[in-house]
Amino acid sequence: MNNGSKLVATSAIKMALTSTRAEENELKQELYEKYGVRAVAVDYGGEFITSVGKIVERAVVAAKREGVIKDTHADEGAIAGAAREAIAQLMPKALGLNVGGKIGISRHKDHVSVAIFLGIGLLHLDEVAIGLGHRAVS
Repeated sequence: MNNGSKLVATSAIKMALTSTRAEENELKQELYEKYGVRAVAVDYGGEFITSVGKIVERAVVAAKREGVIKDTHADEGAIAGAAREAIAQLMPKALGLNVGGKIGISRHKDHVSVAIFLGIGLLHLDEVAIGLGHRAVS
């Protein structure tokens, strides 16, 4: 797996699909050791429309905290833009409903990707979806 875009996309999706913190940490270590990918995952939940800003904010804060991105305007903007792209893909299914899930973020060289996995609740009928965004940074 040497294509940067594919590598960060699959890494972010895998991080978003982890079930526990232990699984997150194990995968994060494996991705770094095998491919040099920095990755992080963070949980979120709430009503979709009011959660959009929180999802973007959590993605940026987690990526900075874990050293996935540098504390620069360009890196923060890349994560925010990729997160917004992922959210836009989820919007048709989640609008007006409660959601909960996990954000997976990864970086390899000049590629960053944000994957958002969410469960969408409607009474007892649950739906799941994944949105994915990618950006290039220097």
